[in-house]
Amino acid sequence: MARKKPVEDAANLPPSTTAEAPPPAAIQQPPAEERFADELAFLRAADPSPRLPGWRLSPARVVDFICGSQGESIRAPSTAELPDGMPRSLVIEPKFVGSRALVERCVVTLAGERGLLLVGQPGTAKSMLGELLAAAVSGTSALAIQGTAGANEDHLRYGWNYAMLLDRGPRPEALVPSPVLAAMRSGRLVRIEEITRCLPEVQDALISVLSERRMTIPELEGAAGSVFAAPGFNVIATANLRDRGVSEMSAALKRRLNFETVPPIADPKREIELVRRRAQAVLKEAGTPADVDARLLDLLVTTFRDLREGRTGEGWNVERPAAVMSTAEAVTVAAAITRQGSFFPAQKDPVSLLPGYLLGVVLKDNQEDRDRLLAYWDGPIRRRGEGDALWKRMYALRDVLEEMGRE
Repeated sequence: MARKKPVEDAANLPPSTTAEAPPPAAIQQPPAEERFADELAFLRAADPSPRLPGWRLSPARVVDFICGSQGESIRAPSTAELPDGMPRSLVIEPKFVGSRALVERCVVTLAGERGLLLVGQPGTAKSMLGELLAAAVSGTSALAIQGTAGANEDHLRYGWNYAMLLDRGPRPEALVPSPVLAAMRSGRLVRIEEITRCLPEVQDALISVLSERRMTIPELEGAAGSVFAAPGFNVIATANLRDRGVSEMSAALKRRLNFETVPPIADPKREIELVRRRAQAVLKEAGTPADVDARLLDLLVTTFRDLREGRTGEGWNVERPAAVMSTAEAVTVAAAITRQGSFFPAQKDPVSLLPGYLLGVVLKDNQEDRDRLLAYWDGPIRRRGEGDALWKRMYALRDVLEEMGRE
C-alpha cells in the first residue's frame, strides 16, 4: 500500500497559503446597528417620548438618528439611567443626505398598516435608508431578502428541514422561517431589496402578509398553522426606477405599499461632502485611512452630476450615458483613486487617474458611451478650462482618455 503524503505543517507554509480567521471585530462592513451602536444606545436611554409597540425608539428619535439633530445637542433627562461613560448630551450626526420630510413620511408609513416602498434611480441610498430605518426601529437590519429572478416563494414565506420532514413529518421544529416570517414572529422590520426583480407570483406572497398581517402554513395543523404578526412588524422594500419593467408589481400589492421616491442629492456642496465623508469611511474600514483630495472631489462630483442630469450648472446640454452615474459610484471612484495613491506614492497627482476610472464607470453598459464621454470632454470640460486652471488640467488629459479607450 502506498504511503500517504504527510500533511504539511501550516507553520512551514508561506504566508500566502495559510488562512487565519479574522478577529471577531474585523469585518469589512458592519451593519448600521453596530456602526452607530453608541448613538442608538444614547437615544434609547435619552428618549422621553412614548414608543410604538415593538419600536426601540420613538418616531421623532428615529428621524433624529437618520437625519441628525441639526447641530444641536440632545440632552438626556435627569431621570434617565445612562450606561457608565455615556455623556448626558450628544450631537447626532446626519447619516442620510436627503429631505427630513421624506424620512418623516417613511416613519409614519412604518407605523401604519401599509408597507414602505422606496423607489428611485440606482445609487440614491435607498438601501442605506432602509437599513437605517430598520436599525433604529427594530434594533437590527439583518432581516433582509435580496430580490432576484431566481428568488422563489420560499424566500418570502418559509421552507423545510427536509431531513426532519421526511423523518418526522411536518411539525413546527422542521420549519425554516424566511426573514419575513422571522420578522412577523419577533415584531421587527424586514427589508426586501429590489423587489421588482422578483417574479410577480413571488411578490404576491406578500399580499396576505401586508393585508391580514398573517401567514398561513397549511402543512401544520391547529394554532401552529397560522402565524400572526407581532406589534412592530412591517416591510421596507426598494425598487430601482430603471427596473420598473423587469417584473411589474400587481395592483393588489401596490395598494398595500406606500411609495416614496428617493431623489438624487440636489445640492452639489452636500454631495461633495457626502462623497468625501463616505470615501474616507470606506478607506478607514479597509485599513487604508487617507484624506481625499479636494480638487479630485470637485472634478469628480461635478462630472458625475453633469452626466447624470444631462445638463451642466452653466446650462450646457450633455448627452447622458447609459451607465448609472450615481453618488454611490462616485464614492467608489474617490476611494479607489485615493487608495491607488496610497499604494503607489509615485502617483502624486490624483487628477491624472480620474479619466481611467471614469471610463471604467461609463463603459459598463454601452460601448457608445465612450464617445459620449469624449464629447463631454470636448464640450463642458474644454469650456471650463478656458477660465479655470483645474479644468484646464482635466482637459489636458483627453489624450490619455482616448488612448485608454482604444485598449
